[in-house]
Amino acid sequence: MHSPQEALSSLEEKGLLRSLRQISSPSPPKVVINDHELINFSSNDYLGLSQHPALVEAASKAIRDYGTGSTASRLVCGSLDLFHRLEEQIASGKKTEAALTFANGYATAMGTIPALVGKNDTIILDKLAHACLIDAAKLSGATLRIFPHNDLNKLAKLLNSSKGRTLIVTESVFSMDGDLCPLADIVSLKEKYGALLLLDEAHSVGVLGPNGHGLAEELGLQEKIDFQMGTMGKALGSAGGYLAASRAWIDLLINKARSFIYSTAPPPAQAAASLAALKILVSPEGAEKRRTLLSLCRLFDSPTPIVPRIIGENDEAIAASINLFKKGFLVPAIRYPTVPRGTARLRITLSSSHTVPQISELLKAL
Repeated sequence: MHSPQEALSSLEEKGLLRSLRQISSPSPPKVVINDHELINFSSNDYLGLSQHPALVEAASKAIRDYGTGSTASRLVCGSLDLFHRLEEQIASGKKTEAALTFANGYATAMGTIPALVGKNDTIILDKLAHACLIDAAKLSGATLRIFPHNDLNKLAKLLNSSKGRTLIVTESVFSMDGDLCPLADIVSLKEKYGALLLLDEAHSVGVLGPNGHGLAEELGLQEKIDFQMGTMGKALGSAGGYLAASRAWIDLLINKARSFIYSTAPPPAQAAASLAALKILVSPEGAEKRRTLLSLCRLFDSPTPIVPRIIGENDEAIAASINLFKKGFLVPAIRYPTVPRGTARLRITLSSSHTVPQISELLKAL
């Protein structure tokens, strides 16, 4: 049996060793690390809401009114009105009958997918789907089939041969590549073969759609998607995950999603901040932030605020990230297993808080 130190040494030799980097004084889009101020191009705070006065005040008021913790799971201790109001707002924006919130996006996937499918069923998953979706699919016990990224022909073949209840799982905006799924075509295939579709909108909520509710809203497809998953921890500047669906499916999750049933509910302040963010999302201020963000994306010729720069080798990606750090930019190096081997990259993320001069300086440094 290898010791922890041997395992760590092996990771270091492969350029895969990770460590935590302590930051202080976050003030989007800047951050301080070891007294060194950097322009932050690593955050998923796409609309710069994490420090927004309305969210800060909503969270502060919730602490004053409800205290700092929920003290138990919602099924045991009672379900605070804040969570019900938040779920009603999510369902309204997603055009579904109901929604259920979880502590975070990972917990959402891990609770939802095993509750929807199991042994004798089939999950068909995009190869570049997020780790939480992969882990949840494996946990479910369903037969797992993978289709090459956005490959509709392979998806159709897998649908044609699937057994039991079939669940297609994909993302609207892929977290490490920043590209979009061909959602309209996937919806057509799921209807043709009688499958269910779970769409993870984690990186498109706040960014796409006339009201910022994501790619499904932008394409007018929300009512044709069985399960809309997302998070409040990125563009909404708060924390927590959610699943929006029909009332019957949500009632089933309340009874079967283990990460919901057996977890203490999130702090009330988290729900209050998320409610404030949703209010901003559909306001003129939210629309202006989205316009600003998408105009900055065009400077990179990117449809989304996730801009990958593929380098290939781990050591070279790390070196590039360090060089940018020295020039005043926080841009992370992303390596296997987050991305496939041989595709190590810089992952640049944009925010409406960034300025054109800041991006121009980054482009020069790149």
